[in-house]
Amino acid sequence: MAKNILFFDLETQKSAEEVGGWGNIAKMGMSVGVTCHSVTGEYKIYGERQVDELIKDLQRADLVVGFNHLRFDYEVLHGYTSLDLTQLPTLDMLVELQNSLGHRLSLDSIATATFGVEKTAEGLQAIQWWKEGKLAEIAEYCCYDVKITKLVYEYGRHHGQIHYTNRFGKKLTTPVKW
Repeated sequence: MAKNILFFDLETQKSAEEVGGWGNIAKMGMSVGVTCHSVTGEYKIYGERQVDELIKDLQRADLVVGFNHLRFDYEVLHGYTSLDLTQLPTLDMLVELQNSLGHRLSLDSIATATFGVEKTAEGLQAIQWWKEGKLAEIAEYCCYDVKITKLVYEYGRHHGQIHYTNRFGKKLTTPVKW
């Protein structure tokens, strides 16, 4: 296990529709970012004003673990920095699973099948909360996603597999090597 693993997720201020499509992720703006440090177990919440601190913390990590953060979360952060965050030591569990299975999975399908828990909300709800000024709700939701991400990583690392529910509701298992 890497010495300093940072589990990571963020939420945005705007939807893809509001910024002209998925080709403009960098224009979505970060509302809240959250990390969890593997050694201390400490969760850290970043508002948009702390985005530089978040980027520095990601750079200090031996490994950044997330779910769809190569294609999405890093792209959002690219709206704030000229650094190529994809060069950081990264494990994107969605990418790994998509490469082995040939299709995408949702974090929720893994959490439900592996732990019997569901996500507390979804990204579009977090955007609505942003518009309503409900930062505490966004932070809580994002912290929960980071916790699920951490649990999925640790489960896969310990058991060499994860479970997921397919689109027909059937529970399946796939091997992982992380």
